[in-house]
This record gives sequence, structure tokens and C-alpha cells, in this order.
Amino acid sequence: MYISATGAMTSMYRQDVFTNNLANTGTPGFKPVTPFTRQRDDVRSEDGLWHMASNAMLERLGGGAHLNQNHVAFKQGPIDTTGNPLDLAINGDGFFVVRAGGGAEGEELRFSRDGRLTRDRESRLVRVTDGLPVLDEMGREIRLPNEGDVVIDGDGAIRSGGRLIARLQIVDVPDRSRLTPAGETLLKPTANALTNAAPASGRVVQNAVEGSAATEISALMELTGASRAAQSNLGMLSYYDRMMDRAINTFGRVA
Repeated sequence: MYISATGAMTSMYRQDVFTNNLANTGTPGFKPVTPFTRQRDDVRSEDGLWHMASNAMLERLGGGAHLNQNHVAFKQGPIDTTGNPLDLAINGDGFFVVRAGGGAEGEELRFSRDGRLTRDRESRLVRVTDGLPVLDEMGREIRLPNEGDVVIDGDGAIRSGGRLIARLQIVDVPDRSRLTPAGETLLKPTANALTNAAPASGRVVQNAVEGSAATEISALMELTGASRAAQSNLGMLSYYDRMMDRAINTFGRVA
């Protein structure tokens, strides 16, 4: 029964993750997440109760499943042309760097592949979705001139009227496992991730955005598989409930 219960819980969590992937198949810069599970040890081993008597056959069954660390698929999505000069995509490896607010040094930085940008009331270059400022290679906010066209080169150089204004900070993290989803296509780096960050090899594409790396077909197939697994485990729990009811109310009845 406990094995079925843990199976149902992990399957329902997988449903939630795959539902989120499916809902973001149209979100620029989104990276799909795959939840992983691991085998749970039997209770005697997990609780360190080695001195207690055991049943070898029961221990071989294990204790069901546990949730493990999620895996983000950092594959590149399609690059779609928009015609908006402040829409940017990265063709290749790399992330835009934005400042997400206060906190300890380094904790306020977030990475993203979503290049839908705009100019706010203070002439800062910010994200369309949440207004977070995009940073230049020196870690400073970027301010655009109120007049004149903005041209952004492949290396991230921002020019207006032929004059260099700033250069976008585009970084890469060799160990992508140090980046965790933080919502709104943002990725939160650990302190070690920031230490190991390096200039990216990807090129900036102006007038375009990177589409979602999640596809409807794959997300729907994963969601269907997780739903069936949850239904199977919940069905086993219902079966155990009926068997225990019969054992107590029928077989356990004293004549």
C-alpha cells in the first residue's frame, strides 16, 4: 500500500510539472522540466533500525519512490522573427542577465533566454514580462536614448546613431545543473554558478525571439503517461482499501 501511495504522489507531481510544460509551449525562452524519481529504501534501512528483526522478502520490495532533483532541458527553441528591434534571441549558448531585486550579493541576479525587451519610463532596457532591468557587461543597467534607432550587433553591442551605448552581458554556465527555474522563464544561479560563469559563444539576433523549447506533442505524451501511472497507483490503493474492509468486517467477524 505504501509503495502505491508513494507512486501516486510522485506521479501526481509529474502531472503538475508536465502540465506546466504544456502550458508554456508558446512562451518565448521557456525550457521544459523533467522530474526525476529515485527508489526509496525500506523503512528499517531508512530509519537506521538495523537492530530490529527484518523480513528479507519485504525488504526486497523497498519503500516505493521519492522525488529527485528536476532536470531542465536546455535545448534551443526555434528563432522566430518579430520585426521589433528590442526583441532579441540568442543563437547558441548563453543567457541574458537581469537584476531581480535585493538580497545578498549575487542572489539578485537571474539568467534568462527570453529576449522580449522594452524601454521603461526611465529609459532603461527591461524585460516585457516583469520589468526587470537587463544588465550590461559591467553589471550595470542599460539606458537607451529617447530618440534614434537602436541597433544591436551579434556580440551584444548596442548602438544608436552610430554611437556605442552599452554591450549586453551574455554569459554561459558550463554546469547547467547549478541553474534552477525561478518562474517567468528566469533561472536562479547558485553562488558557484556565478563563479564559474564565462562569456558565451552564442550570437545575439535582433528583431527575433527564441520560441519555447517545449513542444505540444512531447508535453502531452509525458502528461498522459504520468496520468496513467497516477490512475494505476490510485486504483491499487482503492483495491487495498476494499481488501482491508473485507478482512476487518467479513473475515474478522466472530461467529
